Amino acid sequence: MFMKTFGWSFAITAVALMVAFFYGGVEALILCAILGALEISLSFDNAVVNARILEKLSAFWQTIFLTVGILIAVLGMRIAFPLLIVGVTANLNPVQAVSLALEKGGIHEPGSYAYLLHEAHPQIAAFGGIFLLMLFLDFMFEERELRWISFLEKPLAFIGRLHGASLSIGLILLVVSASMVRPGKEADVLIAGILGMVTYLLVNGLGDLFTIPGADEDQKPKKSSKGVGAAVGKAAFMLFLYLEVIDASFSFDGVIGAFAITSDPILIALGLGLIGAIFVRSLTVFLVREGTLDEFEYLDHGAHWAIGALSIILLLTISVEINEVITGVIGVVFIGASFGSSLLRNKKKAVEETAKEHHLSN
Repeated sequence: MFMKTFGWSFAITAVALMVAFFYGGVEALILCAILGALEISLSFDNAVVNARILEKLSAFWQTIFLTVGILIAVLGMRIAFPLLIVGVTANLNPVQAVSLALEKGGIHEPGSYAYLLHEAHPQIAAFGGIFLLMLFLDFMFEERELRWISFLEKPLAFIGRLHGASLSIGLILLVVSASMVRPGKEADVLIAGILGMVTYLLVNGLGDLFTIPGADEDQKPKKSSKGVGAAVGKAAFMLFLYLEVIDASFSFDGVIGAFAITSDPILIALGLGLIGAIFVRSLTVFLVREGTLDEFEYLDHGAHWAIGALSIILLLTISVEINEVITGVIGVVFIGASFGSSLLRNKKKAVEETAKEHHLSN
């Protein structure tokens, strides 16, 4: 199962590294590998959240996510998105933006592609940070029997009883973030953050308009043993859109952070797009097909705590420089800790079941 799922990712990685080597030698190969590793380390939580949504979709829509979705992730977010941001910021047409990108100017060189994208970072971070913050808060504000970090999740669930709690907290943090940005950027940050909030509410709300055929009383679609859900038609389309917006929001920090490593758009496309995005898709499929999220029950919690940390880091980077490695390490720590907690939980349940069977047999 492992090689069947990840085999093509390893193959594409090898091709990407070879292309990087022929493009710019050993240095380009190393930079490409670093970018790929950065994207993968930042995306464990992304894969967990993707998997939880993807398992609700029918086999057809899962295939759409793995084909059309990967094109959106690679061509849209890793290539077209930075070009669009630079084009809008510098008032350039697409041809001029591509030409500027190929000049490979440094991030501290005024007028360069990397510099202009870095200048737009406060707006990008506000949009992505608020979107992910809303995702984190809505998860934590739900009442649920299973809790991981109980002393934090119980108070959050209590706060969630307040109508509009996530909106209120999101707006407060957005205003605080905007107040800390350099003069002249406050309005841009506020507008970008509000757009991130509106995008989340629209995509999430539209998904709730459609019922999922085959859902049970809890509105959870029935899945086959291979992790295939029942969502089709409009319901599946809305889930797909929701999935793509979440995926895009996760990629913001990686795309911006890549320019601290290299301003070469070819290497960024190879490292983030081909290597990073492909591995995230493979990991998502692996989690769905193996039923990992149901077997290791705290992974959902760990992923959402990582999302919460990422959202706060994105909002902090509006005014403070934070190394992307820190973001990646925090995400891996949350996922790793939740996985370890899940193992202990499963072991404890197995011991209790064995003791119960032994008691009944006597």
